[in-house]
Amino acid sequence: MLTGVNQLGIADLTYIRLVEEFVFLAAILDAFSRRVIGWALDRTLDDGLTLTALRMALARRSPLAGVVHHSDRGSQYASRDYIDLLAAKQIRISMSRRGTPWDNAACESFLKTLKYEEVYRNEYRDLAEARAAISVFLEKVYNQKRLHSALGYLPPAEFEAQLAAQKLEAARGNFLCEFLRHGKSIDPMWGDGKTPRAEFGSAPSAHRPR
Repeated sequence: MLTGVNQLGIADLTYIRLVEEFVFLAAILDAFSRRVIGWALDRTLDDGLTLTALRMALARRSPLAGVVHHSDRGSQYASRDYIDLLAAKQIRISMSRRGTPWDNAACESFLKTLKYEEVYRNEYRDLAEARAAISVFLEKVYNQKRLHSALGYLPPAEFEAQLAAQKLEAARGNFLCEFLRHGKSIDPMWGDGKTPRAEFGSAPSAHRPR
């Protein structure tokens, strides 16, 4: 069971129709916050596409060893270069079971949202126009503004910000408890719990000129 961000990344592919051709989108989401952390759009459906999305995700998150990467069994995710990059970062690999596409339902749901809220509402003339429009949707709309019932009706970026604030507050609480447990003052004026620090304007020094 997930307890926070940077524990599970989910990845998938889809196609997008332009006026005269099809292009392909690879995306990686943080499964806990639903935030898009890596993506790539191009004409070729090979592991270069998925590697570009993965490198973006790695640059943005700097995941710790043991993070899980989940995808389907497509050749783009099973290629030697892709597997080697995950292994180099000590990321654990998970793939959908054969004949069970719903194993990656969360990422597929995101792609459906992308299609209905962005792609089907536009007619992209070329790859450059599609990439620009989809970038705005992913980075400015979906991550920053789109509300999710699973996130308490917050957008992914705000949900992550609240998690970070809660974590910081918990750390401060633990710090306070440790000081109290050891019988030390938490007032910043009192460095060792007994002697006031002069820099905070405490009692005048006997050697201070009058």
